[in-house]
Amino acid sequence: MLTIGAFARASRLSPKALRLYDELGLLPPARVDPHSGYRHYAPAQLERARLVAWLRRLGMPLARIREVCELAPDAAAVAVAAYWAQVEADTAARRDLAAFLVDQLERKNTAMTTPHTPLTMRYAARTDQGLVRPFHQDAAHAGPRLLAVADGYGPDGGSAAASAIEALKALEERDLTSADLLGALEEAAHRAHRAAPAADEATGSTLTALLRSGTQLALLHIGDSRAYVLRNSGLLQITHDHSLVQSLIDEGRLTPEEAASHPQRSQLLRSLDAATEFAPDLQLLEARPGERYLLCTDGLTGVVPAETLQQVLTSADGPDQAVHELIRLAREAGAPDNVACVVAEMTGVPETTGVAEMTGA
Repeated sequence: MLTIGAFARASRLSPKALRLYDELGLLPPARVDPHSGYRHYAPAQLERARLVAWLRRLGMPLARIREVCELAPDAAAVAVAAYWAQVEADTAARRDLAAFLVDQLERKNTAMTTPHTPLTMRYAARTDQGLVRPFHQDAAHAGPRLLAVADGYGPDGGSAAASAIEALKALEERDLTSADLLGALEEAAHRAHRAAPAADEATGSTLTALLRSGTQLALLHIGDSRAYVLRNSGLLQITHDHSLVQSLIDEGRLTPEEAASHPQRSQLLRSLDAATEFAPDLQLLEARPGERYLLCTDGLTGVVPAETLQQVLTSADGPDQAVHELIRLAREAGAPDNVACVVAEMTGVPETTGVAEMTGA
């Protein structure tokens, strides 16, 4: 038997990592001393430990490593190849996101010395109860300055979502400069958070919103609704889910495939909830003509893949057609949850569509 120190040196895994892998059931010791609690490993465990070490060097999440280690060698080889193909695809997506961020920074620098290109925003919003839920607890708004979606939960979730949207609607009437955007948006959302109903059962709402002044877009996000932008490099998700499963994915404890069916996939780490701290993500973006933005609740992203979202946003004649098609696809996929989506297009044409806020059957 090898002590944890000797086993760590032989396997090139740290004692700290070995303790974590024991807790996860990935690499439990062969024997634990009942009196001292010291871990001891069998020499035969070295092969599995070295495989774990190599897979960690590849960056494979622990949840997937556990799956690979249980496979026969041929099947494990196929699994590693499939994982690496996904890594390359994800790297390409991150490259696009990096290009987006670089472009945003360059735009901010250019905006200081170059006159803004006049922009007009065409927009549409639509919500749908879906085919399973007995109540409709999603809300959406699209207007000349404000885009927003909210997904309520709990016994009074519908009111929480509607209240969150109402708290922001007053911003449509304010003539804000780009310097005021983030502060005004955050304060309006903070008011909604303070007004969230207190209940015996958890009640609250997500909120994802864009507030526009000229070419500047202030983005506020809390929860697991999402915002995307479609541009030349493709469709980019510009928000990060504040959910338990996303945190487990970030830590490598869960794969995205496992997250889709995880029993706690709806558990939020941040939201507009009287029982939680107000902690939204905030950022300022620079928009350009031709870009399309999508804000939506997880009732859409849970059943319609990102590739399909991109196809719809690319091919639709305008925002109104896009929101109708996205709702149709969600219902076609079973619509197990309420759905809300907003689509906006930045254009130099001096006209806008009206607000299209509709609730499906």
